[in-house]
Amino acid sequence: MDTNTSYQLQGRLDGVTSAGHQEALLALIDGGVQSLVMDLSQLDYVSSMGLRTLLIVAKAAKARGGSVVLRAPKPAILEVLTISGFDTILQVQG
Repeated sequence: MDTNTSYQLQGRLDGVTSAGHQEALLALIDGGVQSLVMDLSQLDYVSSMGLRTLLIVAKAAKARGGSVVLRAPKPAILEVLTISGFDTILQVQG
């Protein structure tokens, strides 16, 4: 498996969708992915449960010597990441 991969998030990352995404992302990391780029360009909404998922995945990647990058968040998503302080915890690329 490639140690670098991209994962597209679309629509909402909330209490309904977070568990499925978390499971898929952790499976990628457990499978050997070290550099994970989450494409947020199609993400319209993120809840506190969605933020929790991002944090869990980032911690899992870091524990295995990897990293997570959040790429191309829409302005509203970037605002949530900034207000919550996640832009200082995770790498965010415009």
